[in-house]
Amino acid sequence: MRSFFCENTSIDVFICKRKGGATLLDERYLLLFERFGKDTELGDPVEVKLEQLSEVLYCTPRNAKLILKKLQSEQLIDWSPGLGRGNQSKIAFKVDKEAYLIEFSQSLAEQGNYKRAFDLIGVHATGTFAKSKFLEWLDKQFGYKKEEAGEGQHPQDTLMFPVSKPPLTLDPAELLVSFDSHLIRQIFDRLLRFDVQQGSIMPMLAHAWSSNDSATEWTFHLRKGVRFHNGQELTSRDVQFTLERLQNGTANSWLMRGVASIETMGPRAIRVKLSRPNRFFDRFMCSAAASILPHGFTGMEEADYWELPLGTGAFRLISWTTGRMELAAFDAYFQGRPYLDRVDIVILPGDCALDIDENAKVHHSLDTMRLYPHSQEEAWQEIEKLCQGCALLTWNVSREGPQQSEALRRAVKMMLHPGEMVEELGGERVLPAFGFRPETSRSHTVEPIRPERIRRALEESGYAGEILRIACHPKYNEDGLWIMNRLTEWGISTEAVDYEFWSDADFCISGLVFPEDEVCEIEAYQHRDCIMHSYFDEERKQWITGRIDEAVAAESADRRRKYLKEIEDHVRDEATVIFLHHRRVSTLMHPSVRGVSLNSLGWIDFQNVWLE
Repeated sequence: MRSFFCENTSIDVFICKRKGGATLLDERYLLLFERFGKDTELGDPVEVKLEQLSEVLYCTPRNAKLILKKLQSEQLIDWSPGLGRGNQSKIAFKVDKEAYLIEFSQSLAEQGNYKRAFDLIGVHATGTFAKSKFLEWLDKQFGYKKEEAGEGQHPQDTLMFPVSKPPLTLDPAELLVSFDSHLIRQIFDRLLRFDVQQGSIMPMLAHAWSSNDSATEWTFHLRKGVRFHNGQELTSRDVQFTLERLQNGTANSWLMRGVASIETMGPRAIRVKLSRPNRFFDRFMCSAAASILPHGFTGMEEADYWELPLGTGAFRLISWTTGRMELAAFDAYFQGRPYLDRVDIVILPGDCALDIDENAKVHHSLDTMRLYPHSQEEAWQEIEKLCQGCALLTWNVSREGPQQSEALRRAVKMMLHPGEMVEELGGERVLPAFGFRPETSRSHTVEPIRPERIRRALEESGYAGEILRIACHPKYNEDGLWIMNRLTEWGISTEAVDYEFWSDADFCISGLVFPEDEVCEIEAYQHRDCIMHSYFDEERKQWITGRIDEAVAAESADRRRKYLKEIEDHVRDEATVIFLHHRRVSTLMHPSVRGVSLNSLGWIDFQNVWLE
């Protein structure tokens, strides 16, 4: 409990956290104060009818009396019922509204009920400093903490940070977005891993692997002694179960295209046979989508398993509610126990996240995960890197409409000058994009807009003022507005649609992150739920698939790159994809924090963090 000395009164009251946290009684006090106490001094009685009180409390007069008695027993009010005809009842409020509101909101936040806390602040904070004080308090909850333990126990090292959206899934087979991928990499492991710094494939769950000369048969040998979070030892049955499940119509089944059979060869070896050459298949097995699950979900029903999925990763998921995810270090992790003991991820509702950004300056997205300093800013260091990937506009050429005209798409491409977008919008946008990767864009010469070429392309397209429907990922709403305004200047009509319905739009503004190498590029074309795969017509998709088959069968990285570049050049030249810009990612690090670096997904690898 906290003690507040209320302004303008000598009453020292306790605002209690009742069993189970904040209660409906707390909110009823605020409702009554809002209606009857805001224009009076604390402790001064206000005349009021019982019927008025019951109306505010949405209950019968009888129940209103019970509530008033409870509030009085908690020393929140003084209540004097009017006795006899013509005698008014009186209520006096004993606790300052601002202090009480802050306490109540903090109590809700500590329970993980951030939505209700922000709603409460929104309703009752008018005329007070409660909102700014609550945000200041909330801001200080985030960051790296060393929590002192009891006698004979070790202190707990915790990382706590906010995100604006919960993960869509922790099922690797259905994985799409980068935050989900980051979490999955903490909880699960893959057969192999890709080392971005060295540009090479490294052992992980498999300590050795090989293929035949034609790359149509791959054998993986598993480590001994690898444990799932429940203590069960990893075997080849788990790998077989995972890969067969991945193959069976999942969003990431593209990883298994061409797989003819999956065979166990004893408890620690597995062989995968392909119907066509794939010299890149070991690289596919580094994908987070190919993370290994326990065979048969360890006897659990699938729905039950995904409530708290277990893997072999450095962290185990111990709690997952609407407002919070908690991970704890896995002591038996085969690559060594993490230094961090806990990772606490606070999931803020979207509208609450806007308040955090604007008021408390705690950033919590892929673009910026800023752990706001509580000491002198000069002591903090900023880690920054360029995001591997880009923001882009993709046309929906799988549906009829003006966008079927290549001339119109080329005209729009010329209108949306990426250099001007970066210069005018600024922020995390740091480099105009002319391809998926920054290295491609750096070597590109930015040409000026040529109005006569745009007018000729528009005339060639036959565009007659039809409305084009645009969907924007929420992170790119500002980009979308800029694009709509630019198109309006050229006489092109647009209409924004909710991103939830992007599949029905004529074009979409979104982002791609390529945390590693070409496997992410292939995923962008072939993942069942990716925008390009959904927007491209069957003829284009078949042509792209043919180029990808040639790429993975290629005997050298240069030839593989050649085939993939051919796809990128094609979608750029015919303007089915318009590249916009590359963004930066950053975080702030306290001097006592060690081992922090931004991984290829733009997030901090929890396993490597340690505190002095």
